[in-house]
Amino acid sequence: MTKLRRGSGRGARAAAAVAVLTLVVTGVAAGSAQAAGSTLQAAAAESGRYFGTAIAAQRLNDSTYSTIANREFNMITAENEMKMDATEPSQNQFNYTNGDRILNWALQNGKQVRGHALAWHSQQPGWMQNMSGTALRNAMLNHVTQVATHYKGKIYAWDVVNEAFADGSSGARRDSNLQRTGNDWIEAAFRAARAADPGAKLCYNDYNTDDWTHAKTQAVYTMVRDFKARGVPIDCVGFQSHFNPQSPVPNNYQTTLSSFAALGVDVQITELDIEGSGSAQAENYRKVVQACLNVSRCTGITVWGVRDTDSWRASGTPLLFDGSGNKKAAYTTTLNTLNAGGTGTPTPTPTPTTTPTPTPTPTVTPTPTPTPTQNPGGACSAALTIANSWGGGYQATVTVTAGSAGLTGWRVTLPSGVSSNNVWNGVLSGGVVSNAPYNGTVAAGQSTTFGFIGNGNAPAAGALSCA
Repeated sequence: MTKLRRGSGRGARAAAAVAVLTLVVTGVAAGSAQAAGSTLQAAAAESGRYFGTAIAAQRLNDSTYSTIANREFNMITAENEMKMDATEPSQNQFNYTNGDRILNWALQNGKQVRGHALAWHSQQPGWMQNMSGTALRNAMLNHVTQVATHYKGKIYAWDVVNEAFADGSSGARRDSNLQRTGNDWIEAAFRAARAADPGAKLCYNDYNTDDWTHAKTQAVYTMVRDFKARGVPIDCVGFQSHFNPQSPVPNNYQTTLSSFAALGVDVQITELDIEGSGSAQAENYRKVVQACLNVSRCTGITVWGVRDTDSWRASGTPLLFDGSGNKKAAYTTTLNTLNAGGTGTPTPTPTPTTTPTPTPTPTVTPTPTPTPTQNPGGACSAALTIANSWGGGYQATVTVTAGSAGLTGWRVTLPSGVSSNNVWNGVLSGGVVSNAPYNGTVAAGQSTTFGFIGNGNAPAAGALSCA
């Protein structure tokens, strides 16, 4: 799920990128000179799939980082550099510097690029956050058109719309300024993207859609089925697939992938990270990779970051390489699974669930980073850390720890001046975040977390007021 920017430097560099593009656009199997199956990209290519990663422009100068990325992956996603706040910081003034840097690095190294993301309720530039109605709708469509046109012919697939459905059991659209412009805003964005770049695959991307029985999964499925029936241009569905020990890979994960594929769309695992370590983490990676291999229209897997220390969930060590760039057990299992292959046959599509199940534990919960001082007698403590930051925004994690009597609910006051329109694992009201329905009960001495994307400059890490 997850930043940088500046003015557009075209010229000889852009011409070189186009020249390289003609060499790589014919297939994702191109890229590594390694023996087949010795790297993630080579092993995935054996079955006609890609294996990708998310790249941050500022880390490309890190030789360990760039060497692993070049060797192992053949599909590249910009972590934040192609998002709305990065590409249009001021209305109708577009800035592609860092997005172009990632694109050119990828193409010059024989890779393809997933564009992420054209329209999203979060990481909007400040000028857009203050808009509504027809003005906002027109600004959104202009943004989609301008950005997709800039990258026309160079992007394998776009996440056209990101995270438009609400968590929980309602199966409803997320309440956002874009949603309030009219329920057809997603369709409008897809049609604008197709007009701007007819050659790119157009995807809807979301998290907490991995379990087939969950209301959010069913709501997205219903939308995609409707789009296909009415000829709305949608080619693929992205599953972020953020897992941890409290929210593991569901047993029906393959059913979810095959059910969407049966609608006539490709399915892609777009932001994979699995918290944990050792054999348990490796087994969860095996389950995800095997499920993709068993579904013929699962065209590829992208992990969200290169090394554990590059991850937005770094404390949970969720990736395939440790902070020093060493291959982990999860890497070996993933490589072996890719080389073993799969059936490539989708499982039969079940009848969509009509009765929503209770809200699952969200998959985006990072493991606790700090260990705040515990307060006695049922009180709680809270500690804020900054997981990631970029020009104009940041991502924060808050760990709530119960005292000796445990908690049946909690409220954390955010620092003065914090502005956010994207909070998970909590409910924001007037600068105070209270527990979600599923994480209010915390045993004595134990912790839970919530997170948020903030606008502007990040506050200092440290203790917060908790009640």
